[in-house]
Amino acid sequence: MKTLWPFAANVLFFACAAVALTFLVLYYQMLGFSGPQVGVLIGLAPLVTLVAAPLWTNLADVTGRHRLVVSLIIVVAALCLAALPLLRSFWPVLAVSMLLAACFLPITAFIDSATMFMLPGQPEMYGRVRLGGTLGYGAAGYLAGLLIQRYGLAAGLWTGAAILLLTLVTAQFLDFGPPRRAEAPPGSLRTLLADRAWLPFMVLAFAGGLATLISTNYLFAYMKDLGAPESSMGLALTVGTLSEVPVLFFGNRLITRFKPYPLLVAAMLISGARLLLFFFTTTAGGVLAVQLLSGLTFPLMWLAGVAYAHEHAPAGLAATAQGLFGAMVYGIGSAVSGFAGGPLMERIGGPATYLVYGLVILAIVLAVPALQGVAQRLPLLPKAAEKEKELIGLDHHPAARK
Repeated sequence: MKTLWPFAANVLFFACAAVALTFLVLYYQMLGFSGPQVGVLIGLAPLVTLVAAPLWTNLADVTGRHRLVVSLIIVVAALCLAALPLLRSFWPVLAVSMLLAACFLPITAFIDSATMFMLPGQPEMYGRVRLGGTLGYGAAGYLAGLLIQRYGLAAGLWTGAAILLLTLVTAQFLDFGPPRRAEAPPGSLRTLLADRAWLPFMVLAFAGGLATLISTNYLFAYMKDLGAPESSMGLALTVGTLSEVPVLFFGNRLITRFKPYPLLVAAMLISGARLLLFFFTTTAGGVLAVQLLSGLTFPLMWLAGVAYAHEHAPAGLAATAQGLFGAMVYGIGSAVSGFAGGPLMERIGGPATYLVYGLVILAIVLAVPALQGVAQRLPLLPKAAEKEKELIGLDHHPAARK
């Protein structure tokens, strides 16, 4: 019963994302913005998230006011969604979109942090709570397509704002645990970043951002070129999200058996292969078929990433670790993907764009073992070195080998 509220928060938050955010590219195109302008809007937003997510989560960790901080950013994000349909020129749209980016995606880090705290001793059960997001995203995606096809893109943004206010209600029942400021001394964030385990993890998270944005934000623009109606776009969203259900439901078994890092690598290999399949897809029906692989891409990547970040978070920085992971996925990775996606779609078309992205992501994953070798030779900060010595000592302790 305790996990009901984070489950409901996931349902509503991702329903909002399906109704509002997935159609933003089409909304920008409807306003007459060029490919480079769309690329700027989509590419800058993740960079804002990159800065904002760790700031919001670290502020909450330092002050112990998690519920207040998440409530504030939910309200601001809802106001931004409500204001966007009232704007027509590029610069006002850019300003409001950047404020939206600063507040919307960081909400997930708070929900994830509360979920992990509300699952004491059972972090591997995170996937079943996160399943609420998949159900909300899938159901709302199809309904959003029908809604927007009938009433227009503005209706989707206003509906998203209303759903986000419902998310605000569920956030009041999230439990983030007692303040742990004494356990997070100055420099602990630097210690986290100096941990050798974080370099290859952050690189894979970057690749996850590349794959996530190009296969979501630009998918509908690609389907529009294929002549698909908005209802088919919503159906593609639903098919993709329904394929996530088995992965998230059995995520606890996957995490326990295969461990987070190998799962993350597997998710990125499948993500690259899936994007290559889009290169050979020329019909809306083909897109739906490729969407069946969606369950083995983003949800597997996110499930493994959240678990890995939780395992490697210094004491008192649980929300910060989740925020850093989210910032790499929705920040740097998504920014590069967004900036490049608009011009590439305009110049070489959707299929070739997916081909480029698929090859790049596979190349990054194959390069990670070399990066691990580099990470092993990097000097550690004193606190990180002490932590590594403790872990080595624990590993050689007789009780640790039982």
